[in-house]
Amino acid sequence: MIGILSGGTGTPKLIWGMKEIYDDFFVVVNTAEDVWVSGNKICPDIDSVIYVLSEMIDTSKWWGIKDDSFITHNQLRRLGVDEGMMIGDLDRATHIARTELLKRMDLVNATKELRKRFGIKQDVYPMCNEEVSTYIETADGRMHFQEFWVVRKGEPEVKGVFIENIDKAVIPEEVEKRLKEAEAVIIGPSNPITSIGPIISVRGYREILREKFVVAVSPIIGSRSFSGPAGKFMKALGYEVSSRGVVDIYQEFLDVLVIDEEDFDFEDERVEVVKAKTIMKTKEDAVKLAEFVLSLI
Repeated sequence: MIGILSGGTGTPKLIWGMKEIYDDFFVVVNTAEDVWVSGNKICPDIDSVIYVLSEMIDTSKWWGIKDDSFITHNQLRRLGVDEGMMIGDLDRATHIARTELLKRMDLVNATKELRKRFGIKQDVYPMCNEEVSTYIETADGRMHFQEFWVVRKGEPEVKGVFIENIDKAVIPEEVEKRLKEAEAVIIGPSNPITSIGPIISVRGYREILREKFVVAVSPIIGSRSFSGPAGKFMKALGYEVSSRGVVDIYQEFLDVLVIDEEDFDFEDERVEVVKAKTIMKTKEDAVKLAEFVLSLI
């Protein structure tokens, strides 16, 4: 049994390949980017993991459901309602179903029920049950991650990152049990600050990870991130924008870091550094990387 820590873009690509060659894993997902829109609870990273495991994800964007329509979204705009993000009709049905489930159960169990309804074998867990939100300190003021990245396109200058209510969050009992039983833990190539950072900031995770064999895939090549604002956040928090900077973030518990074959060579006494092709443009790429990561374990 292997545990995977995931954000919403890079790691789902690795999971896309992993599920083709290995069944015995579960996924713990960042929920600090969750947001309520039009009365419904949106868990974008959880949804991306669910959609990739059910082969429904739109691989042209790596969010949402493939071939989705936007009839409700467009009609809302005509009626003067700006939701701040494009929500597809099929995707919205997931949010509505989750919101109904949350009226009678916590997020762990609501996610478990959704996973079953999508016909997924692997367990998918939120990092915690508590409401936790990532806010970005910018030159234009503090804003929720979704406003920064979706509405403002990641353009404002970043001065800091703040995770609201993280001090109140605790690892769910079932997740704690599964991680303790896991043979190893994989941290996928997700943003180490706002995707993986919130997970490892929840009380209980670091203590378990220190006792586990942990392999991480770097989301950085050279001095740039694969996609998204990881580099911007790392720089704002004083980390070098490089795979070495990723080691600095995970050093407390990391055993092996996988960097891209085109990345700079470096050695680090804190971890073993190995190279592989980490850019995943096709499912074949994802499968090969998953095979490589499993070979390390």
